[in-house]
Amino acid sequence: MADGRPPVIAILNSNDDTVEMLRMAFENEGIVAVSAHVSDLRRGEIDFSGFLREHDPRVILYDLVPPYERSWLFLQHLRGTSAGADRHYVLTSTNPARVRQIAGIDEQVFEIIGKPYDLNLIVEAVKRVLD
Repeated sequence: MADGRPPVIAILNSNDDTVEMLRMAFENEGIVAVSAHVSDLRRGEIDFSGFLREHDPRVILYDLVPPYERSWLFLQHLRGTSAGADRHYVLTSTNPARVRQIAGIDEQVFEIIGKPYDLNLIVEAVKRVLD
């Protein structure tokens, strides 16, 4: 970044092992990764706007899980907040074709990456958004 601080991204996922794997991959690239469990956000245990204000991530990596429509609607809810509206999103999903069908063309969604995870693809997608 121009101010010398490393870029920050947010990982929104509900699997601790996945979050840790992603965090390590990003930190190896000089990117700070903060995380929140999607289930905690859904239950209101984490205030999404407060989380974004505190960490100010430039990119949000969000895992869309079945049922995809419900997961997409929750993402839309998060993006509808004032803090989440102007962020860029990279999505992961077990069924990227289904997510593309639900999401349609969405300029804030930079990329949808399928599982099993290819860490290089995810890191490169986030780095493209950061550039």
